Amino acid sequence: MTSLRTLATATLFTAVLAGCGGNETRPSPAAVKPAVVAAPVAPVRVGLALGGGAAKGFAHIGVIKMLEANGIKVDVVSGTSAGSVVGALYASGMDAFALQKQAVALDEDRIKDVRLFSGGLVQGQALQDYVNAQVRNRPIDRLGKPFAAVATQLETGERTVFVRGNTGQAVRASSSIPGVFEPVAIGRSHYVDGGVVSPVPVDAARQLGADIVIAVDISTKASGKAPGSLLGTVNQSITIMGQKLGAQELARADVVIRPSVNDIGPAAFEQKATAILEGERAAVAALPQIRAKIAQLQQARAQAARSRAEAQAAKDAERARAACKAQQGRLSKLVGRDPAC
Repeated sequence: MTSLRTLATATLFTAVLAGCGGNETRPSPAAVKPAVVAAPVAPVRVGLALGGGAAKGFAHIGVIKMLEANGIKVDVVSGTSAGSVVGALYASGMDAFALQKQAVALDEDRIKDVRLFSGGLVQGQALQDYVNAQVRNRPIDRLGKPFAAVATQLETGERTVFVRGNTGQAVRASSSIPGVFEPVAIGRSHYVDGGVVSPVPVDAARQLGADIVIAVDISTKASGKAPGSLLGTVNQSITIMGQKLGAQELARADVVIRPSVNDIGPAAFEQKATAILEGERAAVAALPQIRAKIAQLQQARAQAARSRAEAQAAKDAERARAACKAQQGRLSKLVGRDPAC
């Protein structure tokens, strides 16, 4: 009877060892190496920061046309002054050709409402109504893409980024050139053109979650000549004041597109076709740089995901070996050999 019990115990030990992997059936290292499965890489979010420049803002439409035509998907949009007008319409769901159709049909008088008793300044209500009509009266936070309009708080001089609320009113505030438009009252504060503090709103695009920011700079550059109109004088004065500040913000963009629109006057609505064409040309020239930046970030993310997956696989393998050794510890002492873990 004792012999039978001894034989049964030995048989049981042998079966357990075979199941766990004895010396004779030990698998090769390749067989126990865990598979490395990297997590899906998050897509790159592209932001478009559209700068101010009055009638030069039609160049933004040309830039958008070429980005769309070449498969560059824009995820978030920020705009200052004229850039906020184009940006709001683009964020609302209009594609580049719809934007161009609006530009062709747009009459300057449609968005200019001069009030004589305020010193001949443009009130801005017409611009607000126009934008709201185009976006179907949706607030900023209900547009098709995340959008930010940048303005300057008159009382403090601080940059204000509108990401919710009345779309037309935010655009009106962002576009209220001092000395030309009346300041816009929102709540207890008054707002003027965003170009005073953020000529090209790169940082606002980052705030919206952009990984890569494409900035479009259409600001007036000093040409050595005095502007020939009041609007031109005010616009250039604002540009000069914000040049250093704007240069610092532009340096934080990944790609800067500069359409050749310096010769287009701030009130030259009749040159909208020229501005659009210059936007197209500048965008096409920047496409290789844009693609390279996106590919570089995608590659870096893929490599980071691979490294994290490999590190996790190594931890999992170590935990598995530790668990195997702990489970076989008592058994290995009985049979006098190391477990195959």
